[in-house]
Amino acid sequence: MSALRAELERYLALRNSLGHKLKLASWMLGSFVSFMEERGAETITTELALTWATLPANTSTAWWSQRLSAARGFARHLSAIDPATEVPPGRLIVAAHPRATPFPLSEDDIVRIAEAASRLSPALRGLNYSTLFPLLAVTGMRVGEALALDEDDVVLSEGLIHVRDAKFGKARDIPVHSSTVAALADYRARRDELAPAAPGSFFVSHEGHRLSYASAQMAFAESVRAVGLRPISPRCRPRLHDLRRRFATEAVASLYREGLDPVRLLPSLSTYLGHVDPAATYCYIAASPGLMTEASDRLSAFLGDLP
Repeated sequence: MSALRAELERYLALRNSLGHKLKLASWMLGSFVSFMEERGAETITTELALTWATLPANTSTAWWSQRLSAARGFARHLSAIDPATEVPPGRLIVAAHPRATPFPLSEDDIVRIAEAASRLSPALRGLNYSTLFPLLAVTGMRVGEALALDEDDVVLSEGLIHVRDAKFGKARDIPVHSSTVAALADYRARRDELAPAAPGSFFVSHEGHRLSYASAQMAFAESVRAVGLRPISPRCRPRLHDLRRRFATEAVASLYREGLDPVRLLPSLSTYLGHVDPAATYCYIAASPGLMTEASDRLSAFLGDLP
């Protein structure tokens, strides 16, 4: 094993111990180290990283940017050990497509999507997604977190949902409203009538397995089409993740309405959402009309007190 590959294993072990799930990056960096070994290179340079990142030549700049980002992370790690290591500049490759724009889902949109989902067949499929979609909207959970829930994670007697093995390894408890408790209790009773014996998962498919992310995305797309929601642009279309983004946006708007300080309370919202840093929560706060109205009213009230 080369020294570079041994250091890669240490780097990945360190990142994984901090809760990062680097499956794709691990595969990419293994390829990068093989590329370096084939050339007899022991030190990362910007030229080598860029040459590797832009392979193969017929792929998108978004893919090249992702590869270079993985190489940059490894280079930063190595630079603390080998001062000769060059860390490629951050914007050396600019992805052709920007990050997706959140779709402005309204409360009425979510109600109609849930109603459309309830008509999916078979009956258990309709029950699953007419429960899952509103649950994501009122808790802000990640889709994967909700699908990973086991039966024991939903403690209705305490009004809590336990999220285990979440992103970055951060477990947390999510308190839910009494109306959500009632909806989940109704789901559980109806699920038990329709579902075959399941391996302890809360949401279970007609075949008795845990629901998959791909199946949830397909059901959401079907429900969205059924209610007539259409993309605003190629980068702005209804997505499952928009339910989580909307929760964050509405949470901040509610703080404005209650006369509280969103900036001071943002770390609490960040913790609730399972983010490791409030900066990640800032990215979720879309410029919704409701939020902008609340912010504008707060600014007008402040400026009105100035001489």
